[in-house]
Amino acid sequence: MNQTALTVHQTARPHGFPTAEHFAFAESTLPEPAVGSALVENLYWSVDPYHREMMDGVPGGFALGAPLEGRAIGRVVASRTPRLAEGEIVFHRRGWRTHAVVAPEEIRRLPRFDGVPLTAYLSILGGTGLTAYVGLTRIARLHEGEDLLVSAAAGGVGTATARFARLLGAGRLVGSTGSAAKAAHLRHEVGYDAVFDYHDGSAADLLGQAAPDGVDVFVDNVGGEQLAAAVGVLREFGRVVRIGTISQYNTPDTAPSRINHADLVEKSIRMEGFLVRNYLDVQEELYEFAVPHLQSGRLVADETVIDGFENIVEAFLGMLRGQNTGKTILRDRTQRK
Repeated sequence: MNQTALTVHQTARPHGFPTAEHFAFAESTLPEPAVGSALVENLYWSVDPYHREMMDGVPGGFALGAPLEGRAIGRVVASRTPRLAEGEIVFHRRGWRTHAVVAPEEIRRLPRFDGVPLTAYLSILGGTGLTAYVGLTRIARLHEGEDLLVSAAAGGVGTATARFARLLGAGRLVGSTGSAAKAAHLRHEVGYDAVFDYHDGSAADLLGQAAPDGVDVFVDNVGGEQLAAAVGVLREFGRVVRIGTISQYNTPDTAPSRINHADLVEKSIRMEGFLVRNYLDVQEELYEFAVPHLQSGRLVADETVIDGFENIVEAFLGMLRGQNTGKTILRDRTQRK
């Protein structure tokens, strides 16, 4: 076990796109667990788009000069509670640090399924996969044969949404992404029927070409112009699942695109957002649904895995620039096979 600990702090509020100068690494001696707690050495860290919004000082967001929070998986290396045994692998939310002191009520024990790697609990079986699954089954209430549109289709939620939708019997899958290479990957590897690069023109024109007959459900990770265009191609009784607003995270001064609210009424469209933390009771259902498909190979976890905790800031910035495909995960170098 390392004898020193590293944590990442946010040093300033970004206006627009964050840079490495908005973060600082702090080194310290290993924290000592108090009675009733345990020390966890982190092995895997989740890198998520919502972290960008947390940097802006929103309620419950990141405090300046304090360790950042996030999902992580680690091994208990010292325990002062009988409820956590040394050597246990646990999930917790005190990430963006190499070591964390946690209480038993702050962790979740992960079930171990044959053939399923630990990284899956941060991607297809973690908050990313749960977001996609809840969006399809609880918010959209997807029916077999319905056509689906997904923005930020190459991200963690976007790839999981497509793979789950296929297993749930969806019809045609249409996605938006940020490059021709990603578009090709989504068509050939993930299973999208049509994908457009949103840089190639107006969202309305591109979407009209990709989905000339419309869609039934829009899973929206972006907001902005793509949301406005999607409302225009939704069919009667269409649904919009609002998950994120990536298009506005780094451009706070951009005026939101205008949605045709008459379409919402005339086509009986339902638009609903949600926070996955309000659906944690669906976690076991996700395991029951997804694990057999992972074990059979019918379901694949799309992941961009980067080695070395020292690279967590660059991994985060790269994810915001769209350099990842699927879920971005940091891995301790000791976990490389």
